[in-house]
Amino acid sequence: MPIDAAKAVAAEPRSAEIAWDHKDIQLYHLGLGAGLPATDPDELRYTLESKLHVLPSFATVAGAGMGVVGGLSAPGVEVNLAHVLHGGQTIELHRPIPVKGSATTTSRVAAVYDKTKAAVLVLRTEVADTDGPLWTADAQIFVRGEGGFGGERGPSERLDVPSREPDRTLDRPIREDQALLYRLSGDWNPLHADPEFAKLAGFDRPILHGLCSYGMTLKAVVDTLLDGDVSRITRYRTRFAGIVFPGETLRVRMWREPGRVQVTVCAVERDEAPVLADTVVEHS
Repeated sequence: MPIDAAKAVAAEPRSAEIAWDHKDIQLYHLGLGAGLPATDPDELRYTLESKLHVLPSFATVAGAGMGVVGGLSAPGVEVNLAHVLHGGQTIELHRPIPVKGSATTTSRVAAVYDKTKAAVLVLRTEVADTDGPLWTADAQIFVRGEGGFGGERGPSERLDVPSREPDRTLDRPIREDQALLYRLSGDWNPLHADPEFAKLAGFDRPILHGLCSYGMTLKAVVDTLLDGDVSRITRYRTRFAGIVFPGETLRVRMWREPGRVQVTVCAVERDEAPVLADTVVEHS
């Protein structure tokens, strides 16, 4: 069996040193569509080094997202990358991410679940600098065709969409070149740039990175319901429910609840096809 669950979970964690500065932060924010209008004071917080703050979802690309890459090459894990899907993402913030920093990232396979027709790897990355923990990230990776080995099914949490009208609804257009810009932050998968590769994967054209939609959604919540204050975010999770193409529009619906914001995201042009589901931003 390509995935040896016991061996994968028991393997020693892998550590690496990562570093970033304002250029990495600015590039990431621009890849999410920040900077429009370019002189808007609220947008300058994402684009101008003298005013810069860090959107917590930057954690998914810091060090070029080595946690996911390392997890897929861990002992006990041998998979066909064509069968791999990013199923969900969670980030827990221990304190705000600095504009410039260096840290140690430690990655391991935290769990392997058996969904019968697929296996789910939970790849956990813990990041700390000399002042202590910065963030913990869990990536839920589906590997099609690798289930049925008799393991635990694992959690299957689904959130009911609130019955009341959302507190805010925003439409966020995706530029035609947005995936090309976002991939400069470290995700070089040709699925997001090469039309021929995208067709081989079963898509009419390249799709946007799921983690780009993830970051765009967090920015929308911060800007509209959290007073633009990124330091208030303590945890952010989502399930990737579908795709979106460059040139389409994300519709972000937000429901304010005590200590958190529940969110749904869909693609407007394709009859509001789901993009992100079971999405929650927890905050102070």
